[in-house]
Amino acid sequence: MLKQECEEKTVAYLGPRGTYSEEVAYQIHTGNQVLFTAYSSIDAAIMSVVNGVSDECVVPVENSLEGSVTITLDTLALVENLFIIRESTHAIRHNLLVNPQNGPVEVIVSHSQALAQCRSYLQEHYPSAQVKAVQSTAEAACCVASGMPNHAAIGSLRAAKLYELDVAAAGIQDNSYNSTRFLVLGRKPAVLQKEPHKTSIVCQIDGKKPGSLCEILQEFARRNVNLTRIESRPARTQMGAYIFFLDLDGSLADYEVFAAVKAVQEKSIWFKSFGSYPVVDTSQPNGERL
Repeated sequence: MLKQECEEKTVAYLGPRGTYSEEVAYQIHTGNQVLFTAYSSIDAAIMSVVNGVSDECVVPVENSLEGSVTITLDTLALVENLFIIRESTHAIRHNLLVNPQNGPVEVIVSHSQALAQCRSYLQEHYPSAQVKAVQSTAEAACCVASGMPNHAAIGSLRAAKLYELDVAAAGIQDNSYNSTRFLVLGRKPAVLQKEPHKTSIVCQIDGKKPGSLCEILQEFARRNVNLTRIESRPARTQMGAYIFFLDLDGSLADYEVFAAVKAVQEKSIWFKSFGSYPVVDTSQPNGERL
């Protein structure tokens, strides 16, 4: 895909039209001159930024019910010169979308995370239905709109409108507090403002040395730097080797944060910083900043 000649910022997202990623991308860039481009997968959207086709991308990274979106984490760990420039948390409200011409519902399609977030509803109301995962909630809506017999989709109200589907049931997620964190990624670090920030890093430590993870965590504790998240993923080098993603309150402009991150870097076999970035939570009333 070639980057179109234009003056607008180009923003990639997980498509097709009607995904929650698109909805978040539009909200983040309300009032801005932006050219939005849909990609068929999360890693494709990220790589469009890495390869210079897009200026930014909006991708999901974690859901409050089902945990991390591992393809986002794994792709972030693999690529170079990519920074997190914003985090935005949004409430997710799933809906059962149908095409009356398709007949009774026997197959329900959606993104794997959406299906998991509606597991109890599906077991109660459609225990005999086949559940199939596709690349996105919008792709599921598109499949149902195309007339696939006996199919229904789980997706957003925007997807229902775009693909002219009926909402058979609204708000079917198993938890009313269902929300997803989205990251905005770019090739340059965020410009630090006078507002709350997070900082994110990923590192690999010597797993054969007893207490090596404890030593890393103590670098933050002794400087009173709050870790908000720690998660391990396979390093993909050998069995039993792991990398650790760490999110912490504050920015690298803060001395204690900078010192802690520097100490972790010196104790790591491999290290990468995604920079510091502002955090917005629109799942809260009035989109409060955290």
